[in-house]
Amino acid sequence: MQDGPDAFGAEGDGSTFEEFLEFVPDAIVGVAGDGRIVLVNGQAEQLFGYEPEELIDERIELLVPARFRQVHPHHRDNYFREPRTRPMGVGIELFAVRKDGSEFPVEISLSSIEWQGAPMATAAVRDISERAESEREKALQDQLQRARRLESVGQLAGGIAHDFNNILGVIMNYAEFVADDLEPDAKAQEDVEEIRRAAERAAALTRQLLIFSRREVVKPEVLDLAAVVGDLENLLRRALGERVEMSVSLDDGLGAIEADPTQIEQVLVNLAVNARDAMPDGGRLLIEAENIELDEEYAYMHPDTEAGHYVRVKVSDTGVGMDQETLDRIFEPFFTTKNDGTGLGLATVYGIVTGAGGRIDVYSEVGFGTTVKIHLPTTDVAPRVQAPQRETEGGSGEVVLVVEDEPDVKRMAERILSKGGYSVIGTTEGSKAIELCRGGEQPIDLLLTDVIMPEMLGTELVERMRAIQPDLRVVYMSGYSHDVLAPQALAGNDRSAFIEKPFNARALLETIRNLLERPAPTLG
Repeated sequence: MQDGPDAFGAEGDGSTFEEFLEFVPDAIVGVAGDGRIVLVNGQAEQLFGYEPEELIDERIELLVPARFRQVHPHHRDNYFREPRTRPMGVGIELFAVRKDGSEFPVEISLSSIEWQGAPMATAAVRDISERAESEREKALQDQLQRARRLESVGQLAGGIAHDFNNILGVIMNYAEFVADDLEPDAKAQEDVEEIRRAAERAAALTRQLLIFSRREVVKPEVLDLAAVVGDLENLLRRALGERVEMSVSLDDGLGAIEADPTQIEQVLVNLAVNARDAMPDGGRLLIEAENIELDEEYAYMHPDTEAGHYVRVKVSDTGVGMDQETLDRIFEPFFTTKNDGTGLGLATVYGIVTGAGGRIDVYSEVGFGTTVKIHLPTTDVAPRVQAPQRETEGGSGEVVLVVEDEPDVKRMAERILSKGGYSVIGTTEGSKAIELCRGGEQPIDLLLTDVIMPEMLGTELVERMRAIQPDLRVVYMSGYSHDVLAPQALAGNDRSAFIEKPFNARALLETIRNLLERPAPTLG
């Protein structure tokens, strides 16, 4: 823009232009092509805390936070190569710094004029601290409201899932009992197998409910994410089908994460299946992972996230995308846009990621696909090498006391243990179990107890029984997570173990055998 009538009506009179700038409500900073500040108005002095003589001929980077100063000259040079009026910071957050070193969020609008025979960029700078704080508070309130809604639904879902797990455990194991009693070539074997498969599908759905409600049994391990993705890659390709092209890009030296490996696999499978369904005519899916550090500024703008080292996983597709109304509801349980969907896929993913201390963000636009970004905190602990599995061994007459308030589940566990070579005593009442222990007529080698029972919790039962028999070994069973146990129940305890409901015969026998074979604890 040339000086003259079109340049603010100044007709080349610089003093008139400077007088005009004093009436502009925003801070104005004029910058020459070499980065020197050549013009400021009074509002700029007030905003940044400098006297005019302290700013003139200083480089504009003086007003830029230190962490951005190295890259700022590059952006400045790009602007002068193609100067035009433009708002800055669309889709990103901009910050400036005052004389006292304090940072604040800003909006900046750039324009270019000719000033004293040379191009000058004028930056209109507006402090948006109040608005940013208001938006941050609103975002926090929205997160809290969503968390409360999810917690309410989660409590209901968790309660239903807990009871349903007991029923499924009975169905699955009695199907195995029937199969064991049938001849291998009996026609009824196929029917029994269908019953078992249906129960397993129902158990998988129940597990999603428990993950969402954060009541699922979590077995965190230190994981090499690259290894997890590598092991899962063939399965993902089969799930996507031939019409979807999948690419995987993983940075070298990805940080280790601490999470349940089965849950991380479920996250990737759920996201891949969602992407496939969003690309009915085919498309491309890209899975990326890289190390990233989230700083204090990021944590401030995202109150549910702590600063630190993370692995960022991005899953991007070229599908149909989503509108804002759909995006606002994608993590709600039972919300789905699919005719045959359960509405638990992304709710489950959300529960897993946040339960692992991470965060998840979804970006989508109709017609342009979707990108899911997941940040998982890293750990300095190295992943451990898995020991090879061995053949499960049965018992040798050891006495196992089963305490379970659901009679069907109690009978099922007793049958598994009896067939497995154990001598079994069973009761539905904690008080009766204490009497059996105190009577001493039949020494108890191991207690198998439910955690949630109406008369007393399993942890209380164990405490009272160990007052009688200090060396008692215990296997807790529950459909809820370890969180329902007292902190001391399992941590560092070589006399206790845990098994998740619903379980099959092999898992129960293996858990009990492993616990009985541990060296006898030294009691103080």
